[in-house]
Amino acid sequence: MKIIVDQDKCVASGQCVSSAPDVFDQREDDGIVVLLNDNPPAGLADDVRQAAALCPALVITIVE
Repeated sequence: MKIIVDQDKCVASGQCVSSAPDVFDQREDDGIVVLLNDNPPAGLADDVRQAAALCPALVITIVE
């Protein structure tokens, strides 16, 4: 699994961090998504998929 995020379209809702805190974080100054791990272990796959599904701006792309 490879993860790509589009920071330019992020609306800083924080849903990704709530769903997968080991993979996503937010910048302190504006809340924009920060990708901590672009190739997370298989055990986090469900959390990452949920984060992508819940993202209101649809900025998370998953490549299987």
